[in-house]
This record gives sequence, structure tokens and C-alpha cells, in this order.
Amino acid sequence: MEKKIDFKLRNGEDFIPLIQLLKIVNIASSGGEAQFMVLGENVRLNGVIELRKRAKIRVGDVVTASGYEVTVVTE
Repeated sequence: MEKKIDFKLRNGEDFIPLIQLLKIVNIASSGGEAQFMVLGENVRLNGVIELRKRAKIRVGDVVTASGYEVTVVTE
């Protein structure tokens, strides 16, 4: 079972880059680890493997990795 996290974008932000999101919610401990996870095909965006390290994650998107499910919501 995946641990669920709701991540809130700051006011005025339209998106967050994928590797930054992985670091902020502590799925990855560093940018290098986040990049390794993405390039290793271990991250899904809305159910599809995501290979873009800087993919723009927007409100409503769901990112899954390492037993976590992160849903991006508004403040």
C-alpha cells in the first residue's frame, strides 16, 4: 500500500519540476538521487513512467515513486 501525500503549490506557482518535488516531499534525499530515480524508470506521472527530470508537475497530477503517492493540490 502506498503512502499518500498531498503537496500544495505556493500561491502564484503553476508547477513544480519533478526532481524538486521528489526532494521536497523527502522521497529522494538529494537532487542526484531524484535524477537517478527518474532515469531508472522508477517514477510515474499519472500512471505513466516519466523520464523527464524537469517535467512540470501541476495541480491535479499524481506522482508515484518508492511506495509514495503524491497528489498536487491548490492551497
